[in-house]
Amino acid sequence: MFGFIYELADGLRHHARRRKWPAEHALGRRGEDIAHRYLQRAGMVVVARNYRSAGGAEEIDLVGWDHGTLVFVEVKSRSTEDYGSPDRAIDPIKQQHMIRAARRYARHAEAPWETVRFDVVTVIFGAPPEVTHYKDVFKPARPVFQDRP
Repeated sequence: MFGFIYELADGLRHHARRRKWPAEHALGRRGEDIAHRYLQRAGMVVVARNYRSAGGAEEIDLVGWDHGTLVFVEVKSRSTEDYGSPDRAIDPIKQQHMIRAARRYARHAEAPWETVRFDVVTVIFGAPPEVTHYKDVFKPARPVFQDRP
């Protein structure tokens, strides 16, 4: 019952976004909505969406807690898999951007870096959408902080 209501709400939100935004942005945001709900059903507590660091250059799609682990999630969505799996779009540069934003968020949340994990959720739109959750996709080096300026 609630699944139907959520799908209806997602559809209405997507329709409104398509009228205001470019098609690829609206589709990306719909993918984030689907990933958010998927992760919540899996037991993750999502605490932030579209987190941007102070400079605004880095963004993390979803931030959540999964049983004491602070999880930073990149969501990649595609209409089809004709050009490969969406997770292939996460290159080393994107990973570095995620790490920088995650470090700032973790410091703000006072979460130890050892409790941080980076996940990817892919969404292939269809009826129904195909959602895949990849956990712990890369391991960043432990940050080095100096006491000196």
